Amino acid sequence: MFIASEVLLEELTKDIENHLIETKANWLRLNFMRIYQKSFQNNQFQNLQKWCNDFLVKYPNKIFDSEDFTSLQENALVSLIKRDDLQMEEIKIWKYIIKWGIAQIPDLSLLDGPENWTNDNFIALKNILKSCLPHVRYFQISGDDIVDHVQQFHQILDRNLWNDIMKRAVNPNRQISSKILPPRIKLTATLPTRTTESFSTIINEAHDTMEQFSTVINETHVAEIATWIDETTVPYTYANNPYSFKLLLRGTRDGFTSDAFWKICGEQANTIVVMKVKDTDEILGGYSPINWDKSVNGFINCDDSFIFSLKNGNINSSTLSRVKDTEFAVYCNPGRGPCFGQTDFDMFYDFEDDGCFYVQYSQCSYEKAIRDTEDFFSITEYEVFQIKRK
Repeated sequence: MFIASEVLLEELTKDIENHLIETKANWLRLNFMRIYQKSFQNNQFQNLQKWCNDFLVKYPNKIFDSEDFTSLQENALVSLIKRDDLQMEEIKIWKYIIKWGIAQIPDLSLLDGPENWTNDNFIALKNILKSCLPHVRYFQISGDDIVDHVQQFHQILDRNLWNDIMKRAVNPNRQISSKILPPRIKLTATLPTRTTESFSTIINEAHDTMEQFSTVINETHVAEIATWIDETTVPYTYANNPYSFKLLLRGTRDGFTSDAFWKICGEQANTIVVMKVKDTDEILGGYSPINWDKSVNGFINCDDSFIFSLKNGNINSSTLSRVKDTEFAVYCNPGRGPCFGQTDFDMFYDFEDDGCFYVQYSQCSYEKAIRDTEDFFSITEYEVFQIKRK
């Protein structure tokens, strides 16, 4: 019975985590520090831990430059610095690790600098940082930075490692016995560093702009769509998603009419269409790498388009449906909105009384069904994004 209770609790925890990540991303950002700390106090919250780290590897200054940095739990810090995609110079990572370690030892915090430390002081710091030090990419640090910032703490490193670091600093081609970790993967630039404000203030300001990204999809959805576009075997995360999503059109802002679609999205390629289905949790959409060209007034051939439904609320899994009849991949008609296939996914009819498009769905030109029924339905919002490699 106890085992069954534990399994049930674990499943419930995962459901709550997924709900927060998929529908409350903005709230998570607003309460980031508290969520980050709490998620690492209990190893059951692994999905939240991953979401937090996916965010922080891209914007590391959010945590490293916050007033709360030195209060991080060790496992939270380790999980972050071990990431290959952490967007920070290695010497800065080293400095922050040292700062965190010193803060954990009150006696060291009272001393002016390592030149005044005893051997016991260095041993204490080495013990505190024993789980952090293996994740520093020492051989990606310049010789000048080794001399200026690492050498004064070399007593906390294993003797063989320190000797190899010095050998490589003098001769980068020198053979050594220590393990050389690969350089960290470069993604996009981090947000500006803010050293004088609290973490909560910074994250609130970031939220003001992030909140407007989409009213239909979240970062998890974006990473999933990017994975489908590149057909990768290893799914992208929010942090390593190689695409930027630029909002072109939002129905409640720009209008649901076909005229609005063609005015804003006409002649645009590499577009993602997403929409909320009225009175359900469904999020449906489609991807077209080719231009929306209303002058064609007919079908356009395309090999790489697809339509989809996304995991959301009581929709437990996403569905991807790639084009099978490529000559009918996309349909361009000035009297309709974006259309995929032979009525596979057609947006048309602007009903001004309720402000919604009505959409027809039936499975014809794409591989599989993305809805349980083939019928007309109404939507309460739709957005069109243009994607571009970062």
